[in-house]
Amino acid sequence: MKIIGRETEKRQLKMLYESEASEFLMVYGRRRVGKTFLIREFFNHQFDFYLTGIANGTRAEQLMNFRNTMLRYDERIGSILPKNWLEAFEQLTTYLEKTTTQRKVIFLDELPWIDTPKSDFVKALELFWNSWASARNDVLLIVCGSAASWMVKNIVRNHGGLHNRLTYKMKINPFSLRESREFLHEKGIKWTNRMIAECYMVMGGIPYYLNLLDKSLSLAQNIDKMFFAEAPLLEDEFANLYHSLFKHAEDYILIIEALAKKKTGFTREEIMMQTKMSDGGGLTRKLDELEQCGFIRKYMTTGAVSALYQLVDFFSLFYFHFLKNASYYDTDNWIHLMGTPKYNTWCGLSFERLCFAHLPQIKQVLGISGVSTKTYSYYTKDAQIDMVIDRGDHIINICEMKFTDMPFSIGKKYADILKNKIYSFKASLKKPRSIYLVMIASDGLQQNEFATSLVQNTIMLDELFCI
Repeated sequence: MKIIGRETEKRQLKMLYESEASEFLMVYGRRRVGKTFLIREFFNHQFDFYLTGIANGTRAEQLMNFRNTMLRYDERIGSILPKNWLEAFEQLTTYLEKTTTQRKVIFLDELPWIDTPKSDFVKALELFWNSWASARNDVLLIVCGSAASWMVKNIVRNHGGLHNRLTYKMKINPFSLRESREFLHEKGIKWTNRMIAECYMVMGGIPYYLNLLDKSLSLAQNIDKMFFAEAPLLEDEFANLYHSLFKHAEDYILIIEALAKKKTGFTREEIMMQTKMSDGGGLTRKLDELEQCGFIRKYMTTGAVSALYQLVDFFSLFYFHFLKNASYYDTDNWIHLMGTPKYNTWCGLSFERLCFAHLPQIKQVLGISGVSTKTYSYYTKDAQIDMVIDRGDHIINICEMKFTDMPFSIGKKYADILKNKIYSFKASLKKPRSIYLVMIASDGLQQNEFATSLVQNTIMLDELFCI
């Protein structure tokens, strides 16, 4: 399959490959997001050396894997099993010095798996880069890993020999709605934009999940097959996802489960109360790691003293709404759930997260792509606004998000709620600003007296596919 989207990343990779200096690139991002696929396909699987770590492998197994990999590149060098990583990188150096390629591309994948306890792998990598690779002008070293927290701690924030040695870092994000549609079209799946959006609300723009979809089935049938069947395709995915990324994954899952209980999320102190976890650096580190991996976001609300942490991972949100306590299977489970209060609540929550994941698209539709903005939330006991776009041109957009299967109609009761939100927010401002109400409504807005008098902009679901 061809590379879908990733235009910025492809330009960056081309730039690094054509550089006249040695480059050290770190690629990171959520598990299943397509990091390895991008690197392998961009370089057409042509590497001077390519090593991938073994999940849960021991130090001895990782070194044996290195030896077996080296055998495929150089039988003589690879015949010797290195005693440690210093010897392994010395073997790699010896082999690379014999190669005749103009640009020596080295790809070390799943670095967190390779760095087993007391292996000194990172020290050996430091020496390889500092003493050999960086002194040349023909090396492109690419390191990659799904455990974004490990990558940031040990590579980006390294306080030893790798401090400030990275020349480039590249975070691979999930697909946008538009990229998801293009990916599905490549698979022969020609769903409507609404169906693709609902699919996105279940699993996000994660290529691995999208690739499991069966073009011969409807969206509802696919969801049943993947999650609700007697032997669903993704039966153990939730546990595997967190256990593959974090040691003592149970603590991280406790945090995620707590955040799934409240739409707006919790403060650090509230998370401690919900999880019974003790105060200290351990909790701070876990929250930071979850944020680095893209499962949660940390954000401030107007006038708040403490930041809030909110669950933003689509699959995790879906899991806690529908899968965690499921004790039966039903071949038409998703169809039976559709339209229920439980389903409608989930739709509202997940669509809001979809909108936050598509802020660039919202800004483009509003015609403010080139305007500096700050996006935050406004919560008081009197009013709640999930998305506030504070613009550098002295205009503020407050956004309401509605996922419906027909044009949304603003009735008198809801109009009064909107007026109260606008009034409360205006009263909180230190300086007068123009306030524009934006309705992000999946199927548009029914025009009536309330819509005409209150709403300045309407954004439909189709417009979120713009870029």
